[in-house]
Amino acid sequence: MTSEFTNHTSTPVIEHATAIRLRGVTKTFGRGESAVKALQGIDLDVTVGELTMLVGPSGCGKTTLISILAGLLSRDSGELTVFGTDLAALRRDRLAAWRRDNVGFIFQQFNLVPQLTVAENVSIPLVLKGESVAAAVRKANDLLMTLGLEGRGKSAPLKLSGGQQQRVAIARALIHEPRLLVCDEPTSALDAELGRRVMELIRGRSTRPDRAVVVVTHDNRIFHLADTIAHIDDGRIDHLTRGSSHEPSSQVTPRPDSPTRVQP
Repeated sequence: MTSEFTNHTSTPVIEHATAIRLRGVTKTFGRGESAVKALQGIDLDVTVGELTMLVGPSGCGKTTLISILAGLLSRDSGELTVFGTDLAALRRDRLAAWRRDNVGFIFQQFNLVPQLTVAENVSIPLVLKGESVAAAVRKANDLLMTLGLEGRGKSAPLKLSGGQQQRVAIARALIHEPRLLVCDEPTSALDAELGRRVMELIRGRSTRPDRAVVVVTHDNRIFHLADTIAHIDDGRIDHLTRGSSHEPSSQVTPRPDSPTRVQP
């Protein structure tokens, strides 16, 4: 039995609409001589129904960027809208509700709750939205089966391998059908076959007409699944490449108002 996912057909969608728009977004940690400029003027458009990958060396700002997109960090300056919402304009309680209803985040460190079972961890987003624990756990077990974790629902997270824990974290991010799925190294603890299966599942979510997926990765085995790859260096987007029918990347044409250069 596989899990069933609801397609939010009631959400109005404009073809090729922009899910995420960033202009001049900056973020600095610390002050004075110890300040670290994590983002130095990010300009990027993420299109509805597409999977965008962020690649670049460690420390270039990728995780900071997706944390801002997901509303976990605030930007210092610049413009950012996610599905038309300016996150900086939301009060703290409204921002928390927005994240709950719209965002799924696959953390690199998994962030599972050790006191809960695997299925209870996965069910958290549904329970937070008001679903009964019993119904949420049933859906969680269905999704765990899809990810090759049948029979693991009652296990403690710390009893699982790293790859199994990563799949639990992925299930938790997917269970509530978020409009925006943000993934930080989702295949880092998976072998080639499991990584392929997981990314195909994630890829399937991005192609829905009211969704968008942003993936941070160093895994070049999955680059072909991206619609757009944004290459980041030193807190800036260096260039974009675009997949052609999910084959090796080809040239992408920038929007007229975007200064980001395109890889020839």
